[in-house]
Amino acid sequence: MQEDLGITPEMWGWVVGAFTLSYALFEIPSGALGDRIGPRKVLARIVIWWSAFTSLTGAVSNFYYLLLTRFAFGAGEAGAYPNSSAAISRWFPTAERGRAHGVVWMASRIGGFLSPLIVIPIQIRWGWRASFFVFGVLGVIWAVIWLWWFRDHPTEKPGVTQKELDEIGAVKPSRHIPLPWGRVLRNGQLWMIMLMYHTYCWGGYFYLSWLHTYLQKGRGFSEAEMGVFSTLPFIVGAFGNMFGGYLSDVLTRRFGLKWGRRSIGAIGLFLSGCFLFATAMTGSNIAAVVFLALGYGSMDCMLPVAWAVCLDVGRKYAGAVTGAMNMAGQFGSFLSAVAFGYMVQYFASYNIPLIPMASMLVISALLFLRIDPTKQLVPEQEPDTAAVPIPPDSGRA
Repeated sequence: MQEDLGITPEMWGWVVGAFTLSYALFEIPSGALGDRIGPRKVLARIVIWWSAFTSLTGAVSNFYYLLLTRFAFGAGEAGAYPNSSAAISRWFPTAERGRAHGVVWMASRIGGFLSPLIVIPIQIRWGWRASFFVFGVLGVIWAVIWLWWFRDHPTEKPGVTQKELDEIGAVKPSRHIPLPWGRVLRNGQLWMIMLMYHTYCWGGYFYLSWLHTYLQKGRGFSEAEMGVFSTLPFIVGAFGNMFGGYLSDVLTRRFGLKWGRRSIGAIGLFLSGCFLFATAMTGSNIAAVVFLALGYGSMDCMLPVAWAVCLDVGRKYAGAVTGAMNMAGQFGSFLSAVAFGYMVQYFASYNIPLIPMASMLVISALLFLRIDPTKQLVPEQEPDTAAVPIPPDSGRA
């Protein structure tokens, strides 16, 4: 695409940045909408929009049309993960939400692993535009199945037993009351969560926006080699998500919610920063791929934990709170995507820009240690709904 449309590194930074900018702007409205009308309708709308603009991406003829398409793409896709989080908050008890988020994010990494294996053969045979048309059709099929199968609440789903409802802690949904933003925005914990995710996305978005370009132009891998090496970080990331979510839930039962979340989040982010820094320093291409994979796996251990924290502190406002966190993160993604392109041009290097990205991941790790998932943003007078009792943090921790 870059060669066909004559896109330079700075221009490509704006292409990937345009998506994240609009994505960030519409995160909170889409997340709050899911809290109000339910994630079933909102997620169906998001995927249909995604399918339309995926197909339109394959039809663009120049940089400016691509920029506009990507901006509209991001606006429509915004709210996908906040609404999946809202669904998890309704269908899973507290002590299982880390694993549930781990499965969601693991699936996203498996998608990242599979996409080059599907896209590259299509591109070789029919060109880069054809792959966008194929994925657009697949999205529409998914939306139809989703609307038929999913229900917003366990009490609305035929076949769910009373025993299952008791385990989940599900009660009949009541009239939705919007999140009191004036009160919540005065809460330092929300700002800490948002700043943690903002700094994380400076390093994390590199893998989604610049990894393939880095490996080809920065490390000299051929297109054939890309089919193997570009998928490795996503394979390790998939395992990292599952492991991080599972281990967080185990530690939550053993030591309490605070350190069950904090320990995995902070350690994962710190290690990812170290591995990204090592990538910039090594002269070996194979070592660089290994460090990149380990870095992605480490940061992905944190990912389900961060989203579970939003459910811990947000409860019935999970969509709005995760939307706020991801909005802050996507502003970081936008800035990092654009800045990386300019740094590549300025330093004539693809390795030097990795150093500030690694530093932001270390800062994010330190911020995670300041987050307390036991303190709800809007306290509710309801018992803990965890299937397995969670010990208080004043105990062994």
